Amino acid sequence: MELPFAEAYKIKMVEPLRKSTREEREQWIKEAHYNLFGLKSDMVYIDCITDSGTGAMSDRQWAAMMMGDEAYAGARSFFHLKETITKITGFEWIIPTHQGRAAENVLFSYLVKEGDIVPGNSHFDTTKGHIEGRKAFAVDCTIDEAKDTQLEIPFKGNVDLNKLEKCLAENADKIPFIIVTITNNTAGGQPVSMENLRGVRAIADKYGKRVLFDSARFVENAYFIKTREAGYADKTIKAICREMFNLADGMTMSSKKDGLVNMGGFIATRHEDWYEGAKGFCIRYEGFLTYGGMNGRDMDALAVGLDENTELETIETRIKQVQYLAARLDEFGIPYQRPVGGHALFVDASLILTNVPKEEFPAQTLAIELYKEAGVRGCEIGYILADRDPITRENRFGGLDLLRLCIARRTYTNNHMDVIAVALKNVFDRRNEIKHGYRITWEAPLLRHFTVQLEPVQE
Repeated sequence: MELPFAEAYKIKMVEPLRKSTREEREQWIKEAHYNLFGLKSDMVYIDCITDSGTGAMSDRQWAAMMMGDEAYAGARSFFHLKETITKITGFEWIIPTHQGRAAENVLFSYLVKEGDIVPGNSHFDTTKGHIEGRKAFAVDCTIDEAKDTQLEIPFKGNVDLNKLEKCLAENADKIPFIIVTITNNTAGGQPVSMENLRGVRAIADKYGKRVLFDSARFVENAYFIKTREAGYADKTIKAICREMFNLADGMTMSSKKDGLVNMGGFIATRHEDWYEGAKGFCIRYEGFLTYGGMNGRDMDALAVGLDENTELETIETRIKQVQYLAARLDEFGIPYQRPVGGHALFVDASLILTNVPKEEFPAQTLAIELYKEAGVRGCEIGYILADRDPITRENRFGGLDLLRLCIARRTYTNNHMDVIAVALKNVFDRRNEIKHGYRITWEAPLLRHFTVQLEPVQE
């Protein structure tokens, strides 16, 4: 008999979780203006709002932190990190930042100007915010198949090469670079194939453009290439990562995801001019070039985390837990973006809360109902997150409306996954009773989902 799959680690420390009553949760979410970001962590039983900085570090990472060099300039921790990044990616010019959106802010301050157009595959919220906040335009070139959540194809995160070429042919003089998000978060944590990355590279070369990878979950993307794309089954994760980055000119990284740390990020590139152009903004916004907003101990922990996570055993354990939760949802017939992605389940609210009009934000409504049901905190990746059109100021209802349930790395057990699945089933079973959602009472002009205030729509 084949042995069952088991985690590639053992647990040495635990943190107690507090269960709350439904009455408490209903009061708490009301006081938070029905925004799950407004809840205190003590009000949450199982936290799936993000996998960013919420994972558990390894014994090697904690040991590395003890070796951290807190020098303001020239810290050996930076050179340890730089060596590791270069070994994995091939990029030699490295700028550390305190997290991923900081990396975008530093690099885009140099690269993105008013009126520019940045094509890519479903830019994530901060990426789009950093582009539109500079009065530039993010053009989505994701394949159309990504919009059909029940369609089973292996690489739903792919760039539509015809859309990309059309954008470049019509706007080449306004395009500073092409961005590819690996994996594609907004489309449901969906991977991008190596074949597609080669296609993007060919189009970029044709028009003399550079390619930037948003690489927060690049290791997960490499895992899916290994398990889903022909010719890669026998290659190591590290070898696949290097092949991916050989097709790019640079990367921004939120290290709080596949770097397995609680804080940190970086820019890496093969081009000295990008480094020279961005480094002044690093000093202005983040800190000196050899720490860039990170402690030395955190840079050492990140170096170890990148090395550990680019080994098959570590990343496979992570993916298998997400797949376990997906299998439980399959038992209950709950629709999500298929096939399951790497870091989260993206539940299709438009197929569940069919009585809730899109103007009343079904995915946010589903997220609130799940929290009330069991104290499980998810995140809306849908119509609220999409923000308003920067020109018309109308809500953007053209994309997917998903409830994202992120799974923190090395943090929860499969028993927690069972709780999430059954709680969602309980909401799913009474879906026809939910006829109204929420309206916005206050919102920020950009990245509104973090601080938006809502109220229930009454009969």
